[in-house]
Amino acid sequence: MTDHIFRLIAQKLGIQQFQVKNTCQLFDEGATVPFISRYRKERTGSLDEVQVAAVKDEMEKFSELIKRKEIILKTIEEQELLTAELKTRIDDCYDPVELEDIYLPYKPKRKTRASMAREKGLEPLAKIIMKQYEPNPEFRAASFLNDQVETVEDALSGGRDIIAEWISENEKARNIVRQAFSSGAVICSKVAKGKEEEGVKYQDYYNWEEPLKRCPSHRLLAMRRGENEGILNVSVSPENQNAIERLERFFVKSDNDCGKQLEFAVKDAYKRLLEPSIETEFAQSSKEKADEEAIRVFVENLRQLLLAAPLGQKRVLALDPGYRTGCKVVCLDAQGNLLHNETIYPHKPQEETKLAAKKIVSMVEAYQIEAIAIGNGTASRETEQFIKRLHFDREMRVFVVSEDGASIYSASKIARDEFPQYDVTVRGAISIGRRLMDPLAELVKIDPKSIGVGQYQHDVDQKKLKNSLDLVVESCVNNVGVDLNTASKHLLTYISGLGPQLAQNIVDYRKENGAFASRKELMKVPRMGAKAFEQSAGFLRIADAENPLDNSAVHPESYSIVEKMASDLNCSVSELMKDTELQKKIVFEKYITPTVGLPTLQDIKQELGKPGRDPRKAVKVFEFADGIFKVEDLQVGMVLPGIVTNITKFGAFVDVGVKQDGLVHLSQIANRFISDPNEIVKLHQHVQVKVIEVDIQRKRIQLSLKQASGEKETTD
Repeated sequence: MTDHIFRLIAQKLGIQQFQVKNTCQLFDEGATVPFISRYRKERTGSLDEVQVAAVKDEMEKFSELIKRKEIILKTIEEQELLTAELKTRIDDCYDPVELEDIYLPYKPKRKTRASMAREKGLEPLAKIIMKQYEPNPEFRAASFLNDQVETVEDALSGGRDIIAEWISENEKARNIVRQAFSSGAVICSKVAKGKEEEGVKYQDYYNWEEPLKRCPSHRLLAMRRGENEGILNVSVSPENQNAIERLERFFVKSDNDCGKQLEFAVKDAYKRLLEPSIETEFAQSSKEKADEEAIRVFVENLRQLLLAAPLGQKRVLALDPGYRTGCKVVCLDAQGNLLHNETIYPHKPQEETKLAAKKIVSMVEAYQIEAIAIGNGTASRETEQFIKRLHFDREMRVFVVSEDGASIYSASKIARDEFPQYDVTVRGAISIGRRLMDPLAELVKIDPKSIGVGQYQHDVDQKKLKNSLDLVVESCVNNVGVDLNTASKHLLTYISGLGPQLAQNIVDYRKENGAFASRKELMKVPRMGAKAFEQSAGFLRIADAENPLDNSAVHPESYSIVEKMASDLNCSVSELMKDTELQKKIVFEKYITPTVGLPTLQDIKQELGKPGRDPRKAVKVFEFADGIFKVEDLQVGMVLPGIVTNITKFGAFVDVGVKQDGLVHLSQIANRFISDPNEIVKLHQHVQVKVIEVDIQRKRIQLSLKQASGEKETTD
């Protein structure tokens, strides 16, 4: 990477060049995004995680651009057409679109009308017409007749084909058409012939038209999905006449017969070559923007879901509800280990209510259960009502937990490896219970696309989606930190610097040697090198370690700083971490060194005050309205409690307990203009909503936040 590239990245991201350069150097040294943003603030100028990830993304784009330049230079050189001037232009070009425009005339092509005309010897005629000096092009065309060119019109037509290709490959011409698309492109969607009934779900787009730049991401992705399914025909085009007139003004310089031939060539170039090419370009770029927006929404939802409030290490009874097949019940200890499982039948058709109640009460007492988790799938509301009618020997909190993705987990290899002796129904119930205890630790085992958040996730660029989701999972896991002695292999995999093999080695080491006594002991794990230790150690916690810093986010490389602080105050590190009055006496500026500045010292200060703090909020019990179980129970005007289950660009979906989420459209979220639902609501937030429309046939529920309670109760 050159300083020029660092400068371009800095300008795009609105940060300083030294921040980009140092961050890129850290990536080259093998550092990860979480490590750089948390432990290398002095070098990056305190860039946050989002900025560090953005630098990495831009760095990778420029790396790809450099590789592309090498291929282009090699291709042109092989044609013996690479001049010093052309090489300089390519070397100095950092715009991918401009680079492809420069390359276009030299790009190897399949057989075209222009190439066939050249084979017939008509390129000299094309050059004559292009210069526009010849007063009688028909007369000159006659001299190019041969066995392959039988008439003057054939000769002129071939010449125009060559000129049309020249025009289509001209950078200025391409930019003229791009400008026309940019300022006035319209996206049109029409139903394909004979697909009216089959594609009824796309009927809103059977005859749709709007400016491309105003088309929101969810609408564009919906149209493109309809197009991919063969239901819709979608096109993007500007006001053609304006673009053609601008091209003619640029190319046609003479009001003679050559000028008229050139006008024909311009129109042909536009309709046959330029417009389809730039339409493809804009269709692709608009799809990329829509993808980015959809991925951003998905990432934000996933982050909120992964950082959802955990119950913590409590003994939990979890139920996976059902009617005919019964409710699967599991009892878990405080670490999420399975203690007991069985099936009860409190609902129809068996309706063994008394026996089921006796069993639940007995299990709560026998296994000292502290909370109950109920999956939100089939028979969830009925099971919740059944449980709440029971009388226990202690106060019992009952939680309804999302089942999204639980069936994916229960049938996965991960689940089979964890519980090989149990079937999918038991594994599903275990997952529900563990999700209540620690959503992050459980959800990392499931493909994020199966968790039930986001919009059009199957229609976006799958590679970009996976990279973005992996980054957010990694971010959340490292933000929270994990217990080195209890974390699963799957959770450890996302810790900075580890990966699947080292995660497995850590789990194997625990089995053979028992719990880790210190972070330093990590170095005994096979294949744990100095770099992997550096990247991972700060995010791994050891409860009750001899060195209390091992249960904090203070990196081992900074232990000596804390030890010096304690020594200067004539106390132990443990005493310093417990005594806030001692912490107030620390003059942090005293400990600044060439490599350790105030950003690191501020982080140490926070950790001393609250070591190993969990950034997640405390979990809260939620209750649906009594007597509301199905869509038919809803009436317009009802104000109901609900839980936000998904957030999209166009609104938020809320579960009010009827097995069908309702939509709060963007316009119904607040009494003021908002462009993003996240300004007001968050995933799993408890809200009050008003029912404003119920369509039983289409199973659609329209809800309003702003009409429910003036937003007073929409924050949680």
